[in-house]
Amino acid sequence: MSENKLADLSTDFAIEILKLTENIKGHYALSNQLERSGTSIGANIREAKYAHSRADFISKLQISLKECYETEYWIEVAMRADIISNEMAKGILHDCGVIRRMLISSVNTAKENAK
Repeated sequence: MSENKLADLSTDFAIEILKLTENIKGHYALSNQLERSGTSIGANIREAKYAHSRADFISKLQISLKECYETEYWIEVAMRADIISNEMAKGILHDCGVIRRMLISSVNTAKENAK
């Protein structure tokens, strides 16, 4: 898939995360971490577009991937603590999984092309 598709999905995902955290009351630390990691995914994807080198490009995508895994963690914590509903978590986890798989594919392709 194209990098634009990945950038668009990650922007939509960041908006989903921001809307979700608006509804989390009394759990500032959790909502803050979720906002930071969930919005960082797209920010690093955008940074990768203007990377200085292939290594920098791969590094930015790998940071996005790490943020994606962190976001999944915070969503799972919120779900297991009954802070967000299972239904709400499922949709966001699905979207996060789609982005994660695209990032893995992009990183693997970039590494293969660097050889």
